[in-house]
This record gives sequence, C-alpha cells and structure tokens, in this order.
Amino acid sequence: MPGPDIRADDNVHGEMSTEPTATVHSGVEAKTDRKLTVLETHGYILGRTIGSGSYATVKVATSERHNCQVAIKIISKFQAPGDYLKKFLPREIEVVKGLKHENLIRFLQAIETTHRVYIVMEYAENGSLLDIIRKDQHIDEQRGRRWFKQLVEAVDYCHERGVVHRDIKCENLLMDHGLNIKLSDFGFARGHMKPKNGVYALSETFCGSYAYASPEILKGVPYRPQDSDIWSMGVVLYAIVYGRLPFDDTNYTQLLKDNAQASKEEIKSVNIGTVTFDRKLEEVK
Repeated sequence: MPGPDIRADDNVHGEMSTEPTATVHSGVEAKTDRKLTVLETHGYILGRTIGSGSYATVKVATSERHNCQVAIKIISKFQAPGDYLKKFLPREIEVVKGLKHENLIRFLQAIETTHRVYIVMEYAENGSLLDIIRKDQHIDEQRGRRWFKQLVEAVDYCHERGVVHRDIKCENLLMDHGLNIKLSDFGFARGHMKPKNGVYALSETFCGSYAYASPEILKGVPYRPQDSDIWSMGVVLYAIVYGRLPFDDTNYTQLLKDNAQASKEEIKSVNIGTVTFDRKLEEVK
C-alpha cells in the first residue's frame, strides 16, 4: 500500500461513527431489499483476512473514499476483555488520531456499533519486518541501516509528542509499497507522557512481548516507558543484524537472567555501517 496518497477528511479523522445500517432499494418491482453493512455505508468493501487474534480480526478492504486499499481492524465487543474496551481501545484511538508521520501507519477512521468497533487505517502491502527476516535470514547493511533509521525517526516523533508505544517488535513494523517501515499497532500506547519539570512519569502497566521487554517490565517494577521503547528498538536492531532474537522467551526464568545481565553490560552502542544506536538515541548518522 498505498500507491495514492491517503488523506483523512476533516469529518472523518478521529470521529467515532455510530450510523445505522442503510437500505439499498433495487427498484419498485423488487420483492426484497438488501441492507448495507455498516462498513458499506462508509464506502468500504471488505476483502481477505490478513490477521486475527482472540478478539480482533484485520481485513483488507477497498475504500471508495480514498480510492485505494485500507486495513480494517474489527474488534468484537463480546470477546474483548472489559479493561481493553474501557481503557486501552479508547486510549489507542485518542493517540493515533493525533499522529501523522511517514513511518507510522496512518489512522483514518473509527466506527462503533452495538457489537463491534472498526478501526480503519493505512494498508501496508508488503507484510512485516518479521516476514522479511524469516525469508532472508538476516538483513543486509544497506536495508538494515535504512529501516532502523526510519524506526528511530518514527519513535522520536512519538516521544517528542508525549506518546509511548510500549509494544515495539518486528511484527509491528510493517512495510509499505516502497518497502518503508511503518510502525503499527498502538494498542498499548499511551499519550500525555512528556516530562514535567524534567521528571518523567513512570508506568506500571506491564505490557508488550517478553522477548522485547526491558528488565524493569520483566521484574514488574515501575519503569520509564520511553526507555522501554528504546530497549525494544535495540532488540529489533539485533534481530535485523543477526536474524534472530537476543533472548529466548520460552523460558521466563532464563530470560529474566539473560535480560538483567545484558542491562549491566557496558556496551553503549551497536553499529550497522554508518548508523549508531545508543540507549539515548542521541544521534543517527
């Protein structure tokens, strides 16, 4: 995705629509009328499924409004946990509707009905970074340098606006039609996290994936989510260079031990060609 530029209209971007289904009248002689689905009333025709979980499905759809394909995350209100519907989902929508960066998946619209919530977003047609690593085993220096730089710019953009992602991993780094990184899935994201008087707020929501989690998250102690995002970025960088994850998440006890040991090491940077990554992300050359 997307060949054409996706523009979120002012009357769509960030709104929660609760419009009822419409009716298609096929003519005076028609014996029955077919009701449009909620998505059809908004100009979306659903296609194939590209992802699914315990309470959500992601499908490709054709958008009449945007004249291109989009991705639609369909969340079941009956299957999703209550805290997700009341806390994380509203927070996700609030966060993503205020973000606009070339290396972030673009939010287009949110639609709510009695049974479901639909989140319409930009479609990245070339899969994820994980797919490419699995296919190529490891990433060459030129692509690795370019993709990691794009990830740094995306996360820096979010942090500058007080947004922390808290679930950075290879699966959430999607690829558009030009094979550019698109950071996606802000389900655990949180806004309003800018430091006040130089003091950063700590988070006590221990979310994300074990293999990418910082030592503080694994230990269950309050943590600075900006630093946790940077730790996860380091894990992504390792996966790009070596084609595997640095920590084995199948054994929690060993993972905690290895993770803690790594956090004590004096290695301050990892180099891929001319790209330098360090814990403070002070410079990307």
